[in-house]
Amino acid sequence: MIRNYLKVAMKVLLRHKFFTFISLFGVSLTLVVLLVATAMLDHVFAAQAPDVLGDRTLGVYTLTMSGSDSIMNGFAGYQFLDRFVRPMTKLPYVEAVTFFSMPATGISYMDGKKIESMVKHADGAFWRVMRFDFVEGGPFTVEDDRNARFVAVINEATRDKFFNGPALGKTLEVDGQRFRVVGVVGNVPILRISAYSDIWVPIGTSKTDAYKRELIGDYAGLIVARSRADFPQIKAEVRSRIKEAEALIPDPKTYKKLTGGADTLFEAASRMFLPGDSGTSHPQRLRMILLGLALVFMLLPTVNLVNINLSRILDRSSEIGVRKAFGASSWTLVGQFVVENVVLTLVGGLIGLVLAAAVLSAINASGVIPYAQLSLNVRVFVYGLGIALFFGLFSGVYPAWRMSRLHPVMALRGRSV
Repeated sequence: MIRNYLKVAMKVLLRHKFFTFISLFGVSLTLVVLLVATAMLDHVFAAQAPDVLGDRTLGVYTLTMSGSDSIMNGFAGYQFLDRFVRPMTKLPYVEAVTFFSMPATGISYMDGKKIESMVKHADGAFWRVMRFDFVEGGPFTVEDDRNARFVAVINEATRDKFFNGPALGKTLEVDGQRFRVVGVVGNVPILRISAYSDIWVPIGTSKTDAYKRELIGDYAGLIVARSRADFPQIKAEVRSRIKEAEALIPDPKTYKKLTGGADTLFEAASRMFLPGDSGTSHPQRLRMILLGLALVFMLLPTVNLVNINLSRILDRSSEIGVRKAFGASSWTLVGQFVVENVVLTLVGGLIGLVLAAAVLSAINASGVIPYAQLSLNVRVFVYGLGIALFFGLFSGVYPAWRMSRLHPVMALRGRSV
């Protein structure tokens, strides 16, 4: 029976070309937008190289100092991370801790031409937490950071700009400082927030030591847990240490309280983008908002598809009348129409997947997102397939059920009620 349904479905879709085109266009366009957005979110929040430990990593990204009339938000300061977070490496449920600055633009000049690069200061442990693919040399070490050695790891794009060939052992100048290249890594997309940069240098090479006295500054810390089961302990420990750090608030007359926490990257995003207590993350609220936006976005074309399907099925009212007159049950007719609609939406889904892959490839090639490596992985493909089936069932069941309940005489007369 299913085989016959499929044959009829293909013939009907080819016969009603206009309705088929409109339906395919609506399904495909919606899928393209949703799949591209999903691929980007997946690229930001999922554990992917070089952040392969991301699924068991918590970050101390932001802190807030507040008083009765004043508030200061920012990234974590090096003083707080060094004094209160670094010692957590001694805890049995912590595997590693690393600090790094937010990438900042560094200026270089070569043959009279200005070159801008993103520069990140990191400690030696950074390379144990981030698993980069080195194409030349290797990382700088804890000792390099401690002794403020002017060494650097660069990405392939920077190597091509400065050297146009092997870079190991050569030097480059950034913001008036000269660094010796000890390693070259593959380009890291900007969407890999913790890992991204063009040039990585030791924290100790900073031009001043002012960063060492900042509770709120330009740094972030990552804490790698032995397992995700240790997250509650780590979060509680960080909260207690933030409370302890309130004694170091530089202006206690203005600021009384220090808040923040250890978060997954998704929790940190919810803390930053959703209003509320700055000491609390809201991952469930953010997840519901994203899901709600996706459902609303899908609902609009689905409603249009319901109307299109009603028109398409109404055009076949005579066929429905004849089949009912010869004893076809309502369930038989519903089954046929649903199969037709599922076939239509799966074809639209396949077109949408192909178009989404093409759009992602175009984004990667355009340079709009630096070093983008967006792709449709298995998880994104499953999302797309689920969305296509949602379209097929939701937009097909109601019109099919409505028309299958028509009296044969009414259907033969072309009536829909």
